[in-house]
Amino acid sequence: MTFELREHTADVAVEATGEALADVFEAVASGLSAAHCESIPETGDRFTVTVCAESREALLFDYLDELIYQRDVRGVLPVDHRVSIDEDGTLTLDASARGVSVGDIEAREIKAVTYSEMALERTPSGWRAYVVFDV
Repeated sequence: MTFELREHTADVAVEATGEALADVFEAVASGLSAAHCESIPETGDRFTVTVCAESREALLFDYLDELIYQRDVRGVLPVDHRVSIDEDGTLTLDASARGVSVGDIEAREIKAVTYSEMALERTPSGWRAYVVFDV
């Protein structure tokens, strides 16, 4: 799984790939973390999140939105993402991340995830996602 940060007018975008759907979600979340700061300390405790949605795109949006919410509420930057996705019926994502105190990093603020230009698609080698974040 990989990601690249892409410049996008006044925003920042993450383009990510992964063999499985959960892998590409982890890669996009890692891109979100990298968009915040240059280096990440090894501190912080793991926390969990669960998200349900009707479509894969909505699940990705809601997951990333939850990570931004957790950053704002807990005062931590979520890093080292682990994701599992259950696609039976309603899509359910169970994830964990390590929360690094925002006081321990010099971070750029990511305001929100957007649906603008969002792409999530199966490719011959797995999955590809493109997500724009409002900064």
